[in-house]
Amino acid sequence: MAGAADFDLYRPSEEHEMLRDSVRSLAEAKIAPFAAAVDEEARFPQEALDALVANDLHAVHVPESYGGAGADALATCVVIEEVARVCCSSSLIPAVNKLGSLPVILSGSEELKKRYLAPLAKGEAMFSYCLSEPDAGSDAGGMKTRAVRDGDHWVLNGVKRWITNAGVSDYYTVMAVTDPEKKTRGGVSAFVVEKDDEGVSFGAPEKKLGIKGSPTREVYLDNVRIPADRMIGAEGTGFATAMQTLDHTRITIAAQALGVAQGALDYAKGYVRERKQFGKPIGDFQGVQFMLADMAMKLEAARQLTYAAAARSERVALGGDGKGEDLTFFGAAAKCYASDAAMEITTDAVQLLGGYGYTRDYPLERMMRDAKITQIYEGTNQVQRIVMARNLP
Repeated sequence: MAGAADFDLYRPSEEHEMLRDSVRSLAEAKIAPFAAAVDEEARFPQEALDALVANDLHAVHVPESYGGAGADALATCVVIEEVARVCCSSSLIPAVNKLGSLPVILSGSEELKKRYLAPLAKGEAMFSYCLSEPDAGSDAGGMKTRAVRDGDHWVLNGVKRWITNAGVSDYYTVMAVTDPEKKTRGGVSAFVVEKDDEGVSFGAPEKKLGIKGSPTREVYLDNVRIPADRMIGAEGTGFATAMQTLDHTRITIAAQALGVAQGALDYAKGYVRERKQFGKPIGDFQGVQFMLADMAMKLEAARQLTYAAAARSERVALGGDGKGEDLTFFGAAAKCYASDAAMEITTDAVQLLGGYGYTRDYPLERMMRDAKITQIYEGTNQVQRIVMARNLP
C-alpha cells in the first residue's frame, strides 16, 4: 500500500508555491496596471519585460550553467500561468523565450548554447521560433524556406509567418529545407538567425483579435548568409528537433490558458458577490452558482493535467528519451484540454457580468479574446487530437 509521502507527487512543492506567490505579487503590482492599455494600444508590454527581467523571470528555463535560473518545467509553467492571469500578452515573454531557445538547449552545440543562452538569461535578448509559413501551418512539413550551403556558410531564403514577438526578439530559431528530396525525414535543418543579420526584415504587425501586446509579424529571409556553425544539431535533424520542442512547449501554452482562465474566474467570483439583483447578490442564485462550479471544476481538471504533463516534460529533459512518459500525448492533451477550458471559462465569465462583461471597462472581454489564441497556436486543437490519437498511451 502506498504511503502518505507518495501523495506529495500530486501537488507542487513548497518552493513552487512560494514562486507562485512571488510571481503573483509582482504581476499584480507591475504588470496588471498596464494590461488594459497594452491591449487598447496594441503595444509591446515593455513594463512587463522590465519587471520580469529585473526579477529574473523572463527566461527561467535557462540552465544555471549558462547563467539562468535553471527552473524546472513546472516552475516555468507557474511563472507563465501567474503572468497570464493578469496579462496574456505579457506571459508570452517567458513562454516564447522558452519556445525559441529550447531547440538550442535540446540539440545545439556547446558553443551555440554559450553564445545564445547567456544573453537570454541576462535579459539582454529575446528568442523567437520560426516554423510556420504562409502555406505551411498545420502542415509544417510543407515549408518552402530554403537553406543552401555555400562554403563555410548557409544562405537562407523564405518567409515565416505568425512569428510571435517578431521584431522585438534578437534571436530566431529558423527551420529551413536543406534537402528537398528527403522532406521531413532528414530534409529540414534548424538554424539560429539574428535580427541584425543582413537580409532579415519584418512585415507589418498583424491586427489580431487578442494578445495585442505581443507583436505577430512575418519574418523575411532574403539571401541571409550565416556561418555554418549556427546550425542547430546535425544537418537534417531540424524537423525532429521542432517536433520535440513542441512536445515540451505545448505545456507552456496550457499554462497560459490556465492563467487567463483563473484570472477570469477570480474576477467573476468577486463580481457576483457584489452585484445585486432582486434584492440579493446574484451569486446567491443557484444558476450562477452552478456556472461557477463548472468553471472551477474545468479549471482544476486542466491544471492537474497540465502539471502532470510538466512533470513528464521535466523527467524527459533530465535525460529520458520519452519512452514510458508519453510526453507527446500528454503535451498535446494538456494544451488541448486547458485551452478549450479557458475558452469556455472566459466566455462564461463574460456572461456572468452581463452587459458589463461585454464592455472594455472590465477585463473579461479582453481575457475572452486572449483565450481564443490558445486553441490555435502551437498546433490547433484539431491537430492536437490527431497527435493524441496517434500516440495513445
